[in-house]
Amino acid sequence: MENITKIGNFECIPLSDGKFWLDGGAMFGVIPKVFWQKTNPSDEKNRILLGLHPLLIKHPEINMLIDTGIGDKFDEKFKGIYVVDKSETIEASLVKYGLKTSDIDKVVITHLHFDHAGGNTYYSKEGEAVPKFPNATYIIQKKEWDAALEPNPRSGASYLEENFMPLESHNQLQLIDGEVEIFPHIRCVHTGGHTEGHQIVIIEDDDSGAIYWADLIPTTSHIRIPYIMGYDLFPLDVFREKERFIKSAVEKGWISFFEHDPQYTSGHISIEEGKPKFIPMEA
Repeated sequence: MENITKIGNFECIPLSDGKFWLDGGAMFGVIPKVFWQKTNPSDEKNRILLGLHPLLIKHPEINMLIDTGIGDKFDEKFKGIYVVDKSETIEASLVKYGLKTSDIDKVVITHLHFDHAGGNTYYSKEGEAVPKFPNATYIIQKKEWDAALEPNPRSGASYLEENFMPLESHNQLQLIDGEVEIFPHIRCVHTGGHTEGHQIVIIEDDDSGAIYWADLIPTTSHIRIPYIMGYDLFPLDVFREKERFIKSAVEKGWISFFEHDPQYTSGHISIEEGKPKFIPMEA
C-alpha cells in the first residue's frame, strides 16, 4: 500500500527495492523459534521474508533518500542464497512519485551492509561501479566508513566495496560524526549497536515527527526490547538505544518507519502493560 506521511513541509514516502530472505534464527538472536515463527514464518531452510524499504523525503527545497536497498549488482549464487525478489526496484518506486535518480540531492546511508547500501551504485556499460544518484551527496557516519574499510572477520562479508568506494572516488561522500542536523528539522543520530557506525534518522517539524529505525528495529516484531538480532555486533548497545528511542517515539507520538518488515512500512508504537506494541498506520 502506498503511504505518504506529512511531517510539516516534508512528505515521507516508503519505497521498495524488492524483497529477500534471511535466516530467522540470525534475525532473532537468542529468542526461541517457537516465539518468532508466530509472526515471521520460515521456509524449509529456516529463512524469513524481509522487505527492502528505503525512505524518500520530499521537501520544496530537497529530495532526500534514506538507504538504497539491495541494488542489482549480485550474481545468481547471491540471488539464490538470499532469494532476492526484484519485482520492485527503487528506480521504479521513484518514478511513481515523479522523480528520477538524478533528482535526489542527499542520500543518507544508515550503515554499509549490502541490503542497505547495495543500491548506492550500479554497473555502467563499461562494467564500472558508479554512483546511482549522480547529483547526490551520500552521508555516512565516519565510524561506519572506517569499519567498512577494515571490516572484522565477522562482518566482512556484508561490506562490499563496489557499494561504497565509488562514492569517494566520485567526490560524493560526506562523513559525519555523531548527531548531526543534515537539513533543517532532519538529523542523523549515531546509535552503534548493529554496527559500530550505525545511525538512524529523525524528522521533527512543528508538532509532528518521525523516526527511521534502520536495523535498530528492522521489523515490527523487533519492537520488543529483548528481540535483538544475532547480526548485531554490540547487542547491549542495541538494547539501550531501543529503550531510549522507543521512549521518545511514544512520548512524542512519532511515526515509525521500518526498513525490513515484509508487511508494514510504518506505524506508531504505544506502551501497553509496560511493553511496546505496534499500531499500524491504517488502524
